[in-house]
Amino acid sequence: MNAMLSPPPNNSFDEQDWRLLATHWYPIALSGSILEAPVAATLLDEPLVIYRVNGELVVARDVCPHRGVPLSLGTHDGQGVVCRYHGLRFGAEGRCNRVPSSPNTAIPGKLNLRCYPAVERYGLIWTSIGAPLAPDVAVVPVIPEMPHWDEAGFQQIVCPTVDIGGFAGRQMEGFLDVAHFGWVHTDTFGDPDNTEVPAYATTETDVGFQAEYRSFVGNYPIGVTQRGQEGFEWLRHFQVHLPFTATLTIHFPDNARLVIMNAASPVSSRKTRLFAPIARNFDTDQPVAAVHEFNLRVFEEDRLVVESQKPEWLPLDPALEAHIPADRSSLAYRKGLRRLGLSPRFAA
Repeated sequence: MNAMLSPPPNNSFDEQDWRLLATHWYPIALSGSILEAPVAATLLDEPLVIYRVNGELVVARDVCPHRGVPLSLGTHDGQGVVCRYHGLRFGAEGRCNRVPSSPNTAIPGKLNLRCYPAVERYGLIWTSIGAPLAPDVAVVPVIPEMPHWDEAGFQQIVCPTVDIGGFAGRQMEGFLDVAHFGWVHTDTFGDPDNTEVPAYATTETDVGFQAEYRSFVGNYPIGVTQRGQEGFEWLRHFQVHLPFTATLTIHFPDNARLVIMNAASPVSSRKTRLFAPIARNFDTDQPVAAVHEFNLRVFEEDRLVVESQKPEWLPLDPALEAHIPADRSSLAYRKGLRRLGLSPRFAA
């Protein structure tokens, strides 16, 4: 861990937790939303600005080094982002390349932005604020794998983001939960007459854990009947990449596959921006807008629950909450977070 890494002044996490979380990679924006104009984002309470210049993607602290104005309030003139206050311009690698009030004076390095590495994958922009970008340091991104994304026959769908007024750990745990389908998702795909959870197991991996859950609860929208659905045993394969990303591969009839990535980006300890790219090898000729709409409805059902949970933080000590047999994934998730070294009252 970078011993010099310091949380922002308004940090809402336990300081040691923040230092651990900052070393991981998270999505902060949709690739398609970053053209040239600067775009603001926040990760772990750190304000960020994202922009492109001459084909290069830049992610930096959203603070002008001169007088502290957010650069996301500025404009882009083709050669970089222009600060709204005094017109200082920042281009490739966050380097200041113009000071209008002193055009003939050498620009000191202190005016360059603090930048972070940026990687585009699955239609998302990923960064790690625990790995500041330096020309002489090779940064190896550790980004979760998404099954089937690059495979022939699979359609790539980048869904709109979902903002949740709750902790990323609570949202992640909800995504992994298999006992809530018939209670929470009654307007989308859940079956209130089929709420029993068959036994399943979890297996630790190098980056988290995985679980294969088999049941007769379908995944088609309510009211939609498809050939081969009757009596079909559905397999949901969860693959968790700690701390806040998981993929769910759903095995449909006729060897069809749907993969959903749940990447919960921690804006703060009480706010989460959810990114959910999707890959599928069926209905690829159907309107993508319908996928967006259904996906948003499902996550909206979850959002209402996550925002109401108490405590808002995620108790990693098993003694702090009661548990039922269906909680195997939840317990494996909390165990994995403890293994990372996070505090028992995570994000309290």
